Amino acid sequence: MLLEGKNALVTGGSQGIGAAISLELAREGANICLTYRKHEAEARQYAEEIQSMGRKAIAVQCDISSFADAERVVKAAVDEFGRLDILVNNAGMNWDGVSWKMTEEQWDRVLEVNLKGYFNFTRQVAPLFKEQKSGKIINITSINGMRGKFGQTNYSASKAGIIGFTKALAKELGGFGVNINAVAPGLIETAMLKESDARDKIIDLAMGESALKRVGQPEDLAYLVAFLASEKAGHITGEVIKVDGGQYI
Repeated sequence: MLLEGKNALVTGGSQGIGAAISLELAREGANICLTYRKHEAEARQYAEEIQSMGRKAIAVQCDISSFADAERVVKAAVDEFGRLDILVNNAGMNWDGVSWKMTEEQWDRVLEVNLKGYFNFTRQVAPLFKEQKSGKIINITSINGMRGKFGQTNYSASKAGIIGFTKALAKELGGFGVNINAVAPGLIETAMLKESDARDKIIDLAMGESALKRVGQPEDLAYLVAFLASEKAGHITGEVIKVDGGQYI
């Protein structure tokens, strides 16, 4: 197993991509602290599933845009496991609208969650990783942070910011043995997509761009995150790796 004896914190681990990442890291041997905001029952269910694998697991409620909440969650994880080795910044949101109609609240909330939320958790683990001279941070961004998308100036800006954040962090922490990378998904079939009234239209548009002509699954990201969290990726840092079936090319 790639992550035997490691301890990971995954934000937004109660559904979709975050749940798949939490489960895959656990299958590879890691103990998991997963966060949730609203989906408590699902978070508890995934924690129990991880425990059934013989791993430790806790689910902690928080708002990732809160600096104090991030501090509390990281403390809870360290208290439970003794240390942390891996941070996966995954939790995020979108609140779409064209720029000439977007409200200040729409802009501020998406940036608070998607960008400040990543800073909040990284700020808490960076001193720990620096002191122990090891650690892995994987930030989930988006191909729309690399190319932009109509109706998503706030989301695209936040995801582009994560890319710059990742590269700057890699330079700051590389000398302490810490690897920081970003994963940029294209369209992934999550519950949100399945429940969307525009599902068929969204998929048709993505398939028109895709080289592989299939919709990505949460597990497609989870496999890569597990690799990047392992020592096999020890000489990879500051990278943005697309998992998009060729949407971007």
